[in-house]
Amino acid sequence: MAGKKPKTHDNVIAVNRRAGFEYFVEERMEAGLSLQGWEVKSLRAGKANISEAYVKVKDNEVIILGSIINPLKTACAFVVSDPTRTRTLLLKRKEISRLIGKSQRQGYTIIPLKMYWKGAWAKLEIGVAKGKQEHDKRDAIHERDWQRDKARIMKKTYR
Repeated sequence: MAGKKPKTHDNVIAVNRRAGFEYFVEERMEAGLSLQGWEVKSLRAGKANISEAYVKVKDNEVIILGSIINPLKTACAFVVSDPTRTRTLLLKRKEISRLIGKSQRQGYTIIPLKMYWKGAWAKLEIGVAKGKQEHDKRDAIHERDWQRDKARIMKKTYR
């Protein structure tokens, strides 16, 4: 019975946890990453951060800016390893044009949500999102607190 390996949470490299608090994510999309060899090794070691990153469409090319992939100490000496270099996202032409149309609407932006492994390939989940206002953030905090309190109450009643 040689089946596929079940999905685990081991394939997640980095998560942008602030994105759910700062934005309403309306559409999600998967994109490949154009990486160098030392970056792949660093990602395998889990040395990535996408919390300050953002995605931009420039000259019909989608790029990610501000993501940090720290090089390993054993990185090659003759390769220049810039942790914050601009990386190209690999998307189809139709997906790029859809992103351009959605990002040009008022108040919408493209943000990175999660970086993960899909087989041997590093993928980035991006989302078309609209920024939350202050009262929306307060509502999210109240809802999260209520869910936690509700879970506590349910745990006590079923003991």
